[in-house]
Amino acid sequence: MAGDRYVPALGLRGLTRFYDPVIRLTTREANFKRRLLEQASIEPAQRVLDLGCGTGTLAIEARRACPGAEIVGLDGDPEVLERARRKAEAAGVGIQLDEGLSTALPYGEGSFDTVLATLFFHHLTGEAKRTTVREIARVLRPGGQLHVADFGRPADPLMKALFWQIRLADGIEQTRDNVAGRLPAIFEEGGLEGAAETDRLRTAFGTLALYRARKPPRETAMPASEIEDGA
Repeated sequence: MAGDRYVPALGLRGLTRFYDPVIRLTTREANFKRRLLEQASIEPAQRVLDLGCGTGTLAIEARRACPGAEIVGLDGDPEVLERARRKAEAAGVGIQLDEGLSTALPYGEGSFDTVLATLFFHHLTGEAKRTTVREIARVLRPGGQLHVADFGRPADPLMKALFWQIRLADGIEQTRDNVAGRLPAIFEEGGLEGAAETDRLRTAFGTLALYRARKPPRETAMPASEIEDGA
């Protein structure tokens, strides 16, 4: 999903069938997704959105980790959603899978306790990143949390060199904020708070970072003195 369109898995529709094995072999997928789910600490009865869910690997694992939670996956690519449906059915896991774009989420305000996103933000332009975060803040309930795993500021020259594979494949503009380590700032600009990098891993494509942020628990009331002064 990028702006008003989606990006096929691995950038080209013809490569979609290779997406799962490529991600599994190059990104330490099992490791970083386990860490992200541990960080999210999903609880029974919570409603969770896996944004840019792809073929459904994380959504399925989230449902297994917390069978009492309601897991919703959203992606703009109907082909990967069909693969996700087949994988969920084969795993015997019930998850809701919806088609839509991150810049116009098809959900009401305060619909989710948690939003997850893995290997997603680096596909978006700077403008689409910021619009997406505002949409995430809108659909999160007060106090709800965002948990992200995506490419971050390279840890060293080798990680920086390896990340050029992603930059050339997905776009220099799309990856500019990632390589500069600006995702936490973008989360806070979009209406979230406490945004921070929490963990990082070395991968064949560069440094993969975990992030967290949350929607403020409630609106901060303006002090009466400020209201009077502004009157």
